[in-house]
Amino acid sequence: MAKSGHRCVNSRVTAPKSMKQSEAEHLKRNLFVKEIENTEIRDSLALERTRFANERTFLAYVRTAMGLVLGGFSMVQFFHHKVFVWVGGVFVPIGLLVGLLGLKKYLEKRKTISEKRAAYTLTSQFHAKFAANQNHTEGNSSPNSSAES
Repeated sequence: MAKSGHRCVNSRVTAPKSMKQSEAEHLKRNLFVKEIENTEIRDSLALERTRFANERTFLAYVRTAMGLVLGGFSMVQFFHHKVFVWVGGVFVPIGLLVGLLGLKKYLEKRKTISEKRAAYTLTSQFHAKFAANQNHTEGNSSPNSSAES
């Protein structure tokens, strides 16, 4: 560990001994604000990743459905044996059902994601700074003390 005067204790940064108390409090407030901003970015990106994953899953359903339908039509068109005609005739409706199932799941999941996104509100930088100032004015009280009152 480098001898910079900083120590990490329980993932909190403690100021070096030579730093004034007001500078240390200012540093703690700034770190708290940055932590909230980083959390907001991480949450926002997680919502986007979930939306993209839902779209990828839907495209996999569409790809599978198209393969079944096209395979069924190909069997009926190019092979004139009864077995291939029956198998092809079964593949087409199965492919259509797979496509409809994929669409149904996609729409349900998209609705759920939209509801979660609507329920999630980003904390603006102003709110983060306000919370940091509130934390500072309460005099280093524990996070649980506000929940208990």
